[in-house]
Amino acid sequence: MHTDVVLTRGSCETDFVLPDDLSELRAHMVGIGGSGMCGLAAFMLRRGAAVSGSDARDGAELAILRSAGAHVQAQGPTATVPADATLVVRSAAIRDDHPEIRDARQRGLPVCKYAELLGALMGRCEGVAISGTHGKSTTTAWLAYVLRLAGRDPSFVVGASVPQLGGGSGVGDGPHFIAEACEYDRSFLNLHARRAAILNIEEDHLDCYQNLAAITAAFGAFARRLPADGLLVVNGADPRCRQVAEQAATRVVRYGVGPDADWHATDLAVEQGRYGMTVWHGREALGRVLLGLAGRHNAANALAVAALAHDCGVPWKLVAAGLADFSGVQRRLELRGDVAGVRVVDDYAHHPTEICATLSAARERFSPRRLWCIFQPHQHSRTRFLLSQFAESFGAADEVVVPDIYFVRDSVREREAVCAADLVARIRARGQMAEYIPDFSGIVARVAAAVAPGDVVVTMGAGDVWKVADELLRRLRADLPG
Repeated sequence: MHTDVVLTRGSCETDFVLPDDLSELRAHMVGIGGSGMCGLAAFMLRRGAAVSGSDARDGAELAILRSAGAHVQAQGPTATVPADATLVVRSAAIRDDHPEIRDARQRGLPVCKYAELLGALMGRCEGVAISGTHGKSTTTAWLAYVLRLAGRDPSFVVGASVPQLGGGSGVGDGPHFIAEACEYDRSFLNLHARRAAILNIEEDHLDCYQNLAAITAAFGAFARRLPADGLLVVNGADPRCRQVAEQAATRVVRYGVGPDADWHATDLAVEQGRYGMTVWHGREALGRVLLGLAGRHNAANALAVAALAHDCGVPWKLVAAGLADFSGVQRRLELRGDVAGVRVVDDYAHHPTEICATLSAARERFSPRRLWCIFQPHQHSRTRFLLSQFAESFGAADEVVVPDIYFVRDSVREREAVCAADLVARIRARGQMAEYIPDFSGIVARVAAAVAPGDVVVTMGAGDVWKVADELLRRLRADLPG
């Protein structure tokens, strides 16, 4: 399979075809620090492309890209598109009026979105696209790990760093290219996959979708892009996944806990803080496995991985080994440290369903005396649209602390429509302990003074709340006697 990417060169409508040899490409990436963009940049660097980029924020990921040969600059009045750039790539968050995008178009350079370039690269391989409202990063990384363990040497792009894979992207000699398929801005409709998974379909990204029906319709269009000789793996317990599967013109496989699913699990039980289960393929019991990850939601993700890996030709023995050995991606129930019996965990959860699943998994994994949740809402629009669901999602926490909402992509009008104190008021109305503390320093001081041995503190959100975890650990170590 080989799919050319055809882009328009500014207003001149001149076709641009991605070269077969990526060493001929000089790509400038606007918003290069984004989770997917960062991984794609690293992928292209490993394939020999010259990569430059800009981002509004600096961090460890950008330092890694610089060390790999990328030229990364801060966004601002002085940021420019290099004179020798042959392609400009932008993240979904970068608007048409961004100065570097305007500059590129004025110079007649081809401009594409991240998902368009990802789709073009995927189309040259045996593409595997992992979609769904939740669980994409974990499932993508897990499948890449299983295929690598089996000697299939896949290429992959994950929207998070994966320690066991050496980062968030990799270039392999095998035929498979595994990547997340994000529904935001309908980005996943740019991908060219032979195999795909839909893990779940829920309300999210309501700043670009009118309602849940529109979201479901987009997933339906994604499913219809698969070729007739391809495979769609869907969550059989999700009614919208089942609805979408009926629209696909490809082979469909369902997974779930019920015996009517093609891949299902029985005898689920929490063992050592993680789930053990017996995996079935049809009527055949393949064996029992203790998963490397905590949380019942990851039992479902594991079945999706098993179904896809099996279709890629990986024998069950190696699938089972990968399901047991995989330790996860960064910022997914990641234990950041343990100081005097206080454990600090960080997680990316930023949707009500994810919050519920993560807090439940934290209780099973760590058995806390008290469970603290420091939740940073991500986007004012998401908080406003899902305010009631957010307020209901913290039931497993003993203490909830909420800083100001992480401001990204929203308009000033959205920013004025809802605030973190509104969410705290809703949580308190349900009889739960919740506090609004606007700044991180205030949160660290409050929690450091109140925690005790046996407590678990989970920092949670898609913004920069991880900084609270790191600073809290420093503060707790500094407070140790002696």
